[in-house]
Amino acid sequence: MKKRVLRWLWRSLLLIFVLALGVQLWFFAQILYWRDNNPSDTRFMRLTQAELQAKTPQAKLAHTWVPYEQISIHLKRAVVTAEDSRFLEHDGFDWDGIQYALEKNLARGRTRAGGSTITQQLAKNLFLTPNRSYFRKGQEAVIALMIENLWDKRRILEVYLNVAQWGDNIFGAEAAARHYYSIPAARLGPTESARLAVMLPNPRRYGRTYGPAQRARAQRIRSYMGSTHVP
Repeated sequence: MKKRVLRWLWRSLLLIFVLALGVQLWFFAQILYWRDNNPSDTRFMRLTQAELQAKTPQAKLAHTWVPYEQISIHLKRAVVTAEDSRFLEHDGFDWDGIQYALEKNLARGRTRAGGSTITQQLAKNLFLTPNRSYFRKGQEAVIALMIENLWDKRRILEVYLNVAQWGDNIFGAEAAARHYYSIPAARLGPTESARLAVMLPNPRRYGRTYGPAQRARAQRIRSYMGSTHVP
């Protein structure tokens, strides 16, 4: 009886390992393919569209892919300034930023700051869900490592800017520029770019409400954009 239980346990653990390995290989294959091919959508997009269509069956997402060269340099600098100032220096994880976020969360007694890099945010958007858990953060870290090792920084930023959410149903820099300013992403100036960068932590909220705190942060971002380097 004991041997049978141990054999069953061993087979169950082996099955779990094989399934987990299969999932990681699927992530790896997708990331490898997207090194040279643009993703048509992301997990975040599919979740958002399902949520919107539950209320309005005809609802569609606003999303148009544009190449890196057709995205304003001002938006690239604003996003890196706001979201990941060490983007060109780290290997997917900003350890100083993570430490700062942990200290901030401990001081507040709740989890608010995340310390996520652009690569980590992209990993989450492409494959995962907004739900917070240690398992999701662990999977996010694994995917981020794959992205950093398979793509260069230019590709990471290009994909991020094309899939980031900027409103209830607005994804990507092109759709955001046309929705908020009626211009293509290539023509975004410093002011518009700083405002869009401010929206990234909570795009569904800031897409509807943009108050004094957000305007002040946009001004701070703009003041640092000139010294920010991008791929």
